[in-house]
Amino acid sequence: MILLVTPSERASECATALHAATGDQVMTAESLARATTLLRAECYRVVVLDQYLLEAEPDEAGTMSEHLGTAIPVQVNLAITGMDRLAREIRATMQRRQREEIQARHAAIGRLQGELNGTLMALLLSSELALEDPGLPTAAAERLQSVHQLVKQLRRQLERDPTEQFERSAGGSSGFRGEADRTNI
Repeated sequence: MILLVTPSERASECATALHAATGDQVMTAESLARATTLLRAECYRVVVLDQYLLEAEPDEAGTMSEHLGTAIPVQVNLAITGMDRLAREIRATMQRRQREEIQARHAAIGRLQGELNGTLMALLLSSELALEDPGLPTAAAERLQSVHQLVKQLRRQLERDPTEQFERSAGGSSGFRGEADRTNI
């Protein structure tokens, strides 16, 4: 969802252009105080801020920015910015954020794999050595064999492509909505 913050008479036109460009629902706020209230109630992907408001109400801008959360703030001068340019800028911002999130996800997965790999190897080695013990009772050997198989399965899962793992756990969502998911303003 996108939050458009402007007192401009063009707010409706801007909201329509942003919705058409991104497919995201667009909420509008005519003041920074109203934007702060909306930011407390909902999560937004992007907050489009009219530069006029930021200059006219610097204290309220500071308060509002504390409530942005993970939303990307984009400052624009709506008095001189055309709808096509605004749409391009917001689309580019959203695509850049998506790339950054994917890169961060890959880095986190790689780090986790690196940290877990040593522990998994130690578990595999320990369970294999324990299974070779001739005095191991049959019931304990069966349980240990089960643990050994689970550790091997976990290792195979960690060796898969990080993107594939994330897509499977996230339900295959890429972050952008298709035509069927688009919502009206």
